[in-house]
Amino acid sequence: MVDRIVDRGETVRARRVGWKSILIVVVFLTVSVADVFGARIKDLASIKGIRKNQLIGYGLVVGLNGTGDKAGTGFTVQSLTNMIEQLGIHVDQSSVSVKNVAAVMVTADVPPFGRIGNKIDVLVSSIGDAKSLQGGTLLLTPLRGVDRKVYALAQRPVSVGGCSAGGAAGRGVTKNHPTVGRITKGATLEREIPVHLQGREELVIALDNPDFTTAIRVRDSINARFGQVMAKTVDSGTLKMTVPPAYRERVVEMVAALENLEVTPDSVAKVVLNEKTGTVVVGENVRISTVAVAHGNLSIVIKERAVISQPAPFAPTPPAGTTAQQFQTENGVVTAPGGQTVVAPDTDVTVQEERNRLIMLPSGSTIGELVRALNAIGVTPRDLITIFQTIEAAGALHAQLELI
Repeated sequence: MVDRIVDRGETVRARRVGWKSILIVVVFLTVSVADVFGARIKDLASIKGIRKNQLIGYGLVVGLNGTGDKAGTGFTVQSLTNMIEQLGIHVDQSSVSVKNVAAVMVTADVPPFGRIGNKIDVLVSSIGDAKSLQGGTLLLTPLRGVDRKVYALAQRPVSVGGCSAGGAAGRGVTKNHPTVGRITKGATLEREIPVHLQGREELVIALDNPDFTTAIRVRDSINARFGQVMAKTVDSGTLKMTVPPAYRERVVEMVAALENLEVTPDSVAKVVLNEKTGTVVVGENVRISTVAVAHGNLSIVIKERAVISQPAPFAPTPPAGTTAQQFQTENGVVTAPGGQTVVAPDTDVTVQEERNRLIMLPSGSTIGELVRALNAIGVTPRDLITIFQTIEAAGALHAQLELI
């Protein structure tokens, strides 16, 4: 019996040791995962030369149901007559008056490595006084780059995510924005923007948000991944990466490997305030010095009302040519003037101030402690804007305060 008890105790102790080991492993894995968690380099930076390029063009949308530009829009009529002239039909511009045509600006973005024949989306925006582009078709429109060269051609029916309807009285209902439409895959690339990766000896990496600490971490991550010194920092937002000879003809593979490396980005302590909407965004690294905060609202309410004083029954009437005030003074009457109703203003002023307590925030308080302390005195986002501005004026806010 004793042997059994001892064995059972050893089993219990073994189980306890096992649970402790599992707990230590879980804690270690949790800390390890927290330490290695970060953002991918592809989400933090871009490679110089690999970007979108903007295109723009001027065109006409036809087939509208009387919702196009009015006759007073001269450039629409001129564009229409010029297009008809090119088709071999002579038209007098002064005799053209149509409501089914709208002049539009067409914009698009060419993706990196776009090739001839690829389809891209275009955005169509009215520039005249058209009411709606619903049901219209964009005629063949050349899209040009900043070098004035044509890179794409657009022509397809316009899709408008809204509508507009009205009556003769001028009233109507408008849903969303009917004068802007989108054409999915509405343009075809006719010219390529040359970007060459194979054979390059150097790549330039540009950080989206320049920061010295983040640049150093990206550099160290790249060098550790390839086992040699390949990346060097130029400044807080630029890194130069030397392509090894073994990767000169496999640059795409090298870029795919480095863009998936995870780096923990660093950021400047910043507080962003939007006074128009009352939005307050506080960064993670915001710290404050020792400061006491008390915030209260002062409410002043002024009420005006008219007090009507009626004359006493059978009160004498002032003689002709005598005012009510003179009559009252001469006869020593303290009541209302006889035979007349007097209206006197009455003002009631009330002052009320919220009694919020004073809160002490110690030096080095984190954003979590700051938020909890401010919530304790019941501040609103509008109040937070004033409080942060006041803390910065006192020199206790160790962060950038940005107003947008």
